Amino acid sequence: MKILLLGYGKMGKLISELAEKRGHEIIAKISIENVEDLDNLDPEEIDVAIEFSQPESAVSNITWAIERHIPVVAGTTGWLDEWKRVTEFVNQKSGTLFYASNFSIGVNIFFKANEYLAKLMNDTDGYSASIKEIHHTAKLDAPSGTAITTAEGIINNHKGYDSWTLTQGEPVKRNSVPVESERVDPTPGTHIVKYDSPFDLIELSHTAHSREGFVKGAVLVAEWILDKKGVLNMNDFLSFEI
Repeated sequence: MKILLLGYGKMGKLISELAEKRGHEIIAKISIENVEDLDNLDPEEIDVAIEFSQPESAVSNITWAIERHIPVVAGTTGWLDEWKRVTEFVNQKSGTLFYASNFSIGVNIFFKANEYLAKLMNDTDGYSASIKEIHHTAKLDAPSGTAITTAEGIINNHKGYDSWTLTQGEPVKRNSVPVESERVDPTPGTHIVKYDSPFDLIELSHTAHSREGFVKGAVLVAEWILDKKGVLNMNDFLSFEI
């Protein structure tokens, strides 16, 4: 498989290493320093693009690839205010976009456990939900995409919540899930869901020991996506049901 890397930071370098170990070829490694090299690439030589860049680059990277009929595996977060426009473009071009806020298999099990817990808590009085996420200081967006997906899992499965609010401990309205973000090096990523009451506390958490889980998931998805069309996510890849 011939891979174009759109973004060559820490994640891009790890993806490159693992992909090559699995016998794949990296056609090009594009970063902000050499973005003009895109003009010299032959789309016919690219099987898939893996996009882990920055929020300000993600949309242009994705649309560049979709315009050239290159399937995209995207893991950059912080650009979802453009989601509707981008996905409409993907469908208009009969393209392929796989987006996940987190490619770790463990995190996606955590997402499903979070949804199931929200359903269990739906008719239980006296508990208040909240989320805390902790990442390294180089992470630019807050809250993390993983935290937003976690909040959406609560909102979609608990009738007591219809929104989330980024907060640093200040009170929020009753029907909004408070999300706290903390930046501490060298944390790869920790996400904690809490249901607190005057009597007890229920916690569900996921802690990444390294970025390798994210990297492996992204490469496995890139291998899987080649014969797929449309806008896809980790539910399509893993076929989880709860």
